[in-house]
Amino acid sequence: MRKLNKKIDMFCYKHPRFGIPNLMLYIVAISLAVWLLSIMDSSKTLLNYFSFSPNLIMKGQVWRLITFIFIPQDTSMWALLFFYFYYWIGSTLEREWGTPRFNIFIFSGILMTVIYGLVVYFITRQDVNIGTYYIYLSMFFSFATLYPDMQVLFMFIIPIKIKWLAYLDAAFFLFAMLTSPFPFNLLPLIAMLNYFVFFGADLIASIRGNRARYKKTTVNFNREKQKIKYEQRQKDYSHKCCVCGRTDVDFPNLEFRYCSRCAGYHCFCEDHINNHVHFTE
Repeated sequence: MRKLNKKIDMFCYKHPRFGIPNLMLYIVAISLAVWLLSIMDSSKTLLNYFSFSPNLIMKGQVWRLITFIFIPQDTSMWALLFFYFYYWIGSTLEREWGTPRFNIFIFSGILMTVIYGLVVYFITRQDVNIGTYYIYLSMFFSFATLYPDMQVLFMFIIPIKIKWLAYLDAAFFLFAMLTSPFPFNLLPLIAMLNYFVFFGADLIASIRGNRARYKKTTVNFNREKQKIKYEQRQKDYSHKCCVCGRTDVDFPNLEFRYCSRCAGYHCFCEDHINNHVHFTE
């Protein structure tokens, strides 16, 4: 997973213009339009026309490979809250990761979901009812991993940290896998593979206690400084951003700085010096 994640990072560095800027804005805007039309359509013809159906896709209705992502998860007024919430976390992730990485995350989740639905159809000859729930859930888990202590107002009243909502969603995630029949119970796992690709290595490392920020030890600043200087001599660069990986060799006009709020000796480019998760002990 770590190697694949590094390849994704390298692709993003080499293709900074890849992807659709403000992707979640377009997804939410189209989903909102579909929701408004579905309210006026009591027979739900539009939703049925947009839904994912391998049987109908094989008959030529290929638009269903895309349109299913615009079907709202809820057709009540709560859908407005969902639209706002997913736009908020999606736009935040895009600012944190950059447009190329965020687009890869979203489209890889959609692609794996579609492949799963088609494979199950060819095996069972049954239409698989798939949607965007688990794709959005993977996006939420990513947000909770980056900002675990951020608070939201649950039911508009109770302040609660994002990480506790993530634990609750993880319980429902496991429940869905345990109670659904095989192979349909694999949908949650398949749809969230992109989350494990992006964060799996860090999760495993944190569980094993190999990451310094999860250890209750004091960072030796001088030792970290010497370590980075040694790596710089080996790799022929003087500065490397800890977020995007760009160096002063690859981008000579880019400005690099060191963050005084991070534990240790960490360098960031001008795009991420004020936009990164601080390293802690």
